[in-house]
Amino acid sequence: MANVENLGTLERRVSMSLPADDIEKQVDERLKKLARSVRMPGFRPGKVPLKLVAQTYGPQVRSEVMSDAVQKSFSNAVKEANLKVAGYPQIERKNDFEFSATFEVYPDVKVGDLAGANVERPVAEVDDAAVDKTLEILRKQRTKFEPVQRPAQDGDRLTVDFLGTIDGQPFPGGEAKDFAFALGEARMLPAFETAARGMSPGESKTFELEFPADYHGKEVAGKKASFTMTVKKIDEPRLPALDAEFAKSLGVADGDTAKMRAEVRANVEREVKKRVEARVKEQTLQALLGATPLEIPKSLVSMEANGMAERAVADLKARGIDPQQVPLNPQAFEETAKRRVALGLIIAELARSENLQPKPAEVRALVEQEAQSYESPAEVVKWFYMQPQRLSEMEALALETNVVKWVLTKAKVLDKPVSFDELMGAGS
Repeated sequence: MANVENLGTLERRVSMSLPADDIEKQVDERLKKLARSVRMPGFRPGKVPLKLVAQTYGPQVRSEVMSDAVQKSFSNAVKEANLKVAGYPQIERKNDFEFSATFEVYPDVKVGDLAGANVERPVAEVDDAAVDKTLEILRKQRTKFEPVQRPAQDGDRLTVDFLGTIDGQPFPGGEAKDFAFALGEARMLPAFETAARGMSPGESKTFELEFPADYHGKEVAGKKASFTMTVKKIDEPRLPALDAEFAKSLGVADGDTAKMRAEVRANVEREVKKRVEARVKEQTLQALLGATPLEIPKSLVSMEANGMAERAVADLKARGIDPQQVPLNPQAFEETAKRRVALGLIIAELARSENLQPKPAEVRALVEQEAQSYESPAEVVKWFYMQPQRLSEMEALALETNVVKWVLTKAKVLDKPVSFDELMGAGS
């Protein structure tokens, strides 16, 4: 027998009383079955006395029978009460045959009115200037450096030796050999760059430098140091020409620069489309959250936060970083986890109530769209369909896409012209 109590909006408790006779009968049956196959020293298989089998395996068998009975009783109770359990129940034993299970249920999700929601859809043109700008970035990424014999200027890569002292004494981090840095990128302290600017290969200079009060190296923050620096080498940046060789380096086999520009334009247009979609999606999901207040099961938030922490640890390991050096507390992910769980509940309800589950053709279209940015799209599509987890991710993405489309039919959508630089610089 079992009865259900309401402990709060989502929290429930099921009290269960297990039939003692049935439990004893099942324990006896399992021990008899075990006796037919169990092996013990001094006895032939199947000839071990039941009493000895019970002494050896009785506690384990009883525990298994009780666990199965509690699980069955709990499942029957929530099924009879038509409850949808969120997370895992906490089981408590009251006495030999009485138990309770405390758990949360999924909330009722009622999506609110979206008529008052506003969504700004960015509109950006991919013109010749945008293509030129992208080509310039690609050129800079392929910059080659060549040694020169002249005074250093911004943009050069310098290789130097330096030694710093405070009150005549060296300090940690104040000395380096063959140290390379790009002049004018503000990665060094201003006084350091000012001293290096105009120096020639083989030249040495001594200069004073005051570390900022908020400098990351606390032992030298706010102190004055004397540096001696020797420039060993100056390399000048050389950008490749926009010619056939450059086109080939971008994957245009015949080196046709017109094809190169067309491919770059197509890639930029795809990126612009992705960023526009990302901005619209973020606004539509936020509109759903704002219109649909709901209480979220704490157990689901905890599970999501723990999962996020585990994925963050795995990511650190993949990058060769010891997770113990960057301790991650699941509580740090709690707010994001709440948002994800809430959106998951809302999207699941819309998928059911509005029949928004993606069709296979919609998933395929997304997979093919994703594959377009790779060198062999057809092979990438095959790979997706051979990886159940990746395909599942694309199915979830297709569902989100359908939800966004549905929201856009309810909300007020305003096309807002934005510059190419603004859209690309925001990094959606």
